[in-house]
Amino acid sequence: MLEFDASAEIQALRSTFADITAVVDVDALRAEIARLSEEAGAPDLWDDTAKAQKVTSALSHRQAELARITGIERRLDDVEVLVELANEMQDEDTAEEATHEIAELQDVIGQLEVQTLLDGEYDERAAIITIRSGAGGDDATDFAEMLLRMYLRWAEQHKYPVKVMDTSYAEGAGIKSATFEVDAPYAFGTLSVEAGTHRLARISPFGSADKRQTSFAAVEVIPLMEEATEVDVPETDIRVDVFRSSGPGGQSVNTTDSAVRITHLPTGIVVSMQNEKSQIQNRAAAMRVLQTRLLLLQKEEEAAKKKELAGTMTASWGDQMRSYFLYGQQLVKDLRTGFESGNPSAVFDGGLDGFIAAGIRWRKRKDDDD
Repeated sequence: MLEFDASAEIQALRSTFADITAVVDVDALRAEIARLSEEAGAPDLWDDTAKAQKVTSALSHRQAELARITGIERRLDDVEVLVELANEMQDEDTAEEATHEIAELQDVIGQLEVQTLLDGEYDERAAIITIRSGAGGDDATDFAEMLLRMYLRWAEQHKYPVKVMDTSYAEGAGIKSATFEVDAPYAFGTLSVEAGTHRLARISPFGSADKRQTSFAAVEVIPLMEEATEVDVPETDIRVDVFRSSGPGGQSVNTTDSAVRITHLPTGIVVSMQNEKSQIQNRAAAMRVLQTRLLLLQKEEEAAKKKELAGTMTASWGDQMRSYFLYGQQLVKDLRTGFESGNPSAVFDGGLDGFIAAGIRWRKRKDDDD
């Protein structure tokens, strides 16, 4: 006789979910959606394109957040019905289906619980990620391309919209750099723990001596600012270069000089954009990213001054934070949290949730200790 009892697991899920909804404040979220919906319905909304995009983007993000919460609530109700049916019908297949659904809910609610730890100033914003190859020659540029695919696959698995904004291809394998946008609620807070230097150790496929090669790539994550109005960038402080967009091997994909590179002369920050349709659009996108980086640089300098006065040291964003071993032991290990995976292939195919959750919890504990 089948006796399928999942009451303890479901009760634990409901308890965790109740804590999450209390933090999120679902009533306030619904009120915000109602307000934004009213703004989005205004007949003159698109008279100001920038404002319209800001309103519609915020509305889309809030609606997605509410849909995620209500979807989990519905799934919790449904799984209880499945358990009842399994016992009433003495059906092992239904019991197996309920067990699988409980496991999925544990994963989904666990991810949502981690999201409640994201309370930074910019955490709820979309993210702009830049990957740059470091030391290691062809292995490093190949590694940078592997990381790009890893993050794009992760976003695809979560159904997050992604836009590749700029790619600089290497002469040999892989890429020198790439910049892309992940437009999802809390994308910056979630992915910001991925910022830092990533290290790959493997037998190089580009050498003939079968020697172990170590290579590096840097990942930068910044929030997407619709209007970085706090930073004024005088025209005299920038140099703007235009060029033709190109793909792998230098093949022209554009017959006009629509790609834009902006150099901020005082800091040396360089931003390139080539994936928009026109030079004007690429320049606007590049300026937005430049302003965001300058705004964050300002805040980092202010925070560093405060910590210096307090007598503490700060680590830069470029400190090594994760190692990928593709020889012998086959391991990916986060050096900050200790979280690891013995399946590098799954990690490079977008399996980052465990690393990200551990990183967010680690950062929260670190912030609380500070």
